[in-house]
Amino acid sequence: MPLSIRAAEQLATTTKTPPMWEANTPRWTITLLPWVQVKAGVYRINRASGSPKVIQGHDAGEALPESFTPYDEKPREITLNTVQTVLKIHTRVPDLYNQPHDQLREQLRISVEAVKEEKERQIFNNPDYGLLHVCAKDQRLKAKGAPTPDDLDNMLAKVWKRPGFFAAHPQAIAAFGRECTSRGVTPESVEMFGVPFMSWRGVPIVPSDKLPITKRKSAFVLMRVGEAEQGVVGLHQAELGTPELQSLAVRHMGIDSNGVSSYLVTCYYSIAVLVDDALAVLEGVEV
Repeated sequence: MPLSIRAAEQLATTTKTPPMWEANTPRWTITLLPWVQVKAGVYRINRASGSPKVIQGHDAGEALPESFTPYDEKPREITLNTVQTVLKIHTRVPDLYNQPHDQLREQLRISVEAVKEEKERQIFNNPDYGLLHVCAKDQRLKAKGAPTPDDLDNMLAKVWKRPGFFAAHPQAIAAFGRECTSRGVTPESVEMFGVPFMSWRGVPIVPSDKLPITKRKSAFVLMRVGEAEQGVVGLHQAELGTPELQSLAVRHMGIDSNGVSSYLVTCYYSIAVLVDDALAVLEGVEV
């Protein structure tokens, strides 16, 4: 009787992957946002509170017209927020079970990814600074069903000065695609980072599952980005952490009496809308 396959497997070495975490996403919104260094942890948005009155032309011998622009005397200040988690791992795990994969490194990697996922979720949903909540009233639109080309055109009319990108839940994007198909319209695609994205009027539509779906309704977001464009910017402390973990700090908190090591993973960040017309939200789209 020959050696059985099952018995032979006991002498074989299996090839093991690093741990795969299904909840990990590309987080395109974080990637596409310009990030501004906030050294002191506070970002002040100075705005002009009116338009300058300028007289066009004057007669010879008359005094030159005078003009000035008033500034907002109580500008909004945004403080960097925090996402934190504590990783716990028994010391015997990396001591005894560290081949072929570094156990501590893999645990930290997944913890860092979880912090980044929460960071993107808060960018949209935080009640104090999330984009779905801080959008100006006159920059909000109401959908009457599935998202349509007309809806996105109306958003572009709100953010018409160099629109950067749309963001929507993948199911909302699929609903927009179906609506386009029913109207005989084919949205173009654009390539970024080697990945094709659906677009509308040349503006990419970026998927993010952090935009919530409630009772089969969600939202589309459109933003202009960058300080130079008076758009939406991310805020962080670039000098914190390492090039691989920018704006992230990992600190060893010690070992308890049971031999369990604790590591504090912290991310400091926020987001700012510099002027109201940099952001538009289409609410209540059916998916």
